[in-house]
Amino acid sequence: MEFLGTTQTANYCGPKKGCGFSTLPPAVPAPEIQECYQPYYLPGYRCLNSWRPSLLYKISNAQTCVDEGATCRSTLRPPTILPALRSALFCRYNPHDWDQSNELQMRGAEASRLWASRLTGDSMRLMQDKDQLTRQMQEGTSRNLGQRLSDIGFWKSELCYELERLLNESYSLETVKRRLECAAEELNCPLQVALECLYHREKRIGIDLVHDDVEKNLIWEVDLLKCCQEQMRKLAQRIDIQMRDNRDAQHALERDLEDKTSAQFIDEKCFNLRNTSDCISFFHGMEKVDGTISVPETWAKFSNDNIRHSQNMRANSIRLREEAENLFQTLSDQLWKQFTHTNLAFSARISEVTDVKNKLQIQLAKAFLLLLLSLPLNTNWLTPVDVGNWKHNQPWYLPLSGVHSVLADQRGSSCFPEVALGRVQHPMPPATYQTLQEIFQAENTIMLLERSIMAKECPLKVAQTRLECRTRRPNVELCKDIPQFKLVNEVFTIDDTLQTLRLRLRETQDTLQLLVMTKCRLEHELAIKANTLCIDKEKCMSMRKTFPCTPRLVGYT
Repeated sequence: MEFLGTTQTANYCGPKKGCGFSTLPPAVPAPEIQECYQPYYLPGYRCLNSWRPSLLYKISNAQTCVDEGATCRSTLRPPTILPALRSALFCRYNPHDWDQSNELQMRGAEASRLWASRLTGDSMRLMQDKDQLTRQMQEGTSRNLGQRLSDIGFWKSELCYELERLLNESYSLETVKRRLECAAEELNCPLQVALECLYHREKRIGIDLVHDDVEKNLIWEVDLLKCCQEQMRKLAQRIDIQMRDNRDAQHALERDLEDKTSAQFIDEKCFNLRNTSDCISFFHGMEKVDGTISVPETWAKFSNDNIRHSQNMRANSIRLREEAENLFQTLSDQLWKQFTHTNLAFSARISEVTDVKNKLQIQLAKAFLLLLLSLPLNTNWLTPVDVGNWKHNQPWYLPLSGVHSVLADQRGSSCFPEVALGRVQHPMPPATYQTLQEIFQAENTIMLLERSIMAKECPLKVAQTRLECRTRRPNVELCKDIPQFKLVNEVFTIDDTLQTLRLRLRETQDTLQLLVMTKCRLEHELAIKANTLCIDKEKCMSMRKTFPCTPRLVGYT
């Protein structure tokens, strides 16, 4: 037979054990009580194996009786009024156990609620801090990219300015080179004239074949013309070599300028990327790839060296142009001076030859007159008319003033040319709804954590896309600069943030499960208490509404 309100695991449902004594054993000291109930799984608490009330019991020690003169083991039972119910009261809970169980249930529920509330607050602060950190890092990276674009723009302007000046200098140098070549070709005509003069003077006869000042000046003039041509050609060759060096510097500037234009385009694209852009994607592992070939110092030094090399080439070109101008001026003066000296020597020589010739003609005329006077009067072989014609056929001489005026005319010509997340404070609900409120807050926290994790994907895509785009920068522009370092740090930080948020999400989910279990345990306890109230209040108290009066109790009818 099973007693109502008992379980099959109760000890009083089994066969009654007896011992060799017919009377109760003597009184013994109070038994030692051990707690077998374990509270909830919270920090500082042990794990609860089960919520079954059968686990909540006390272990009592009884004396043992030994067969054949020894004492036997017997369990102590609480005193009862009805001996028939003695076995039913075996191992029941006492009021202290009941109070302690209720206290543990309430303390466990309160601890779980406090832990869930504290975890919710920590999760809110964590999400707020991580969102702020992610936003600040992305803004810092964008700011660094903007600064990088400013640096690239500065060096581009410097390169463009230097390239323009180098091109102008190369054009001026090429003009000087053409002038040198033209001047060298122009000297061929005076050289030819001087050589022809020497050739013609070789046709002088007799004593007039003199190595006079005219011949010396002509030889000097030929040597000077040849020397000038040689100097001009050598300087033109040096200018040609310098122009090749200028072209090398020009190509270096153009290549550097082209690389910086490509890098500027890539960085502008990265700078304009946003969390809502369509071209962002995941590029896992890009933060671990380091293909850079320069650092900011070597990157700036490369462009600075190109500009300095171009400036040196321009300085050399300017020196060559100045040297060419000085050579033009010096050679022009020397040529004109020698040309003048030669012409003056010609004039002096012509004057000397003319004077000698006139003197010889005078002497010839005198001799002819003497010859005429010595002839007889009837000699008519020479008439006065012939004498007059002979005088008019004498050569005329060019005055030196005309020569000087021509030279002056020639000397006058020139040949030179973010809403922050936070926990919303509500008034404390009634005690019966606190667990449900914490469950709702835990579910809301889980939803916010999932949204926060999803929100971190877009900044991660932006950072990884920026890293992937910047790997396509050409040559020395593939620099490990501050934006590159910040992007790598941003990717690692976002990865760490995602790991932290996922761990917190798992903790919150575990806390939610704990709250659900606490809710189930509380509902079970409430059902037990409702059952107890129904038994005591409805059943028992309803039967105890009447009681026999005193006369009836003493036997009167």
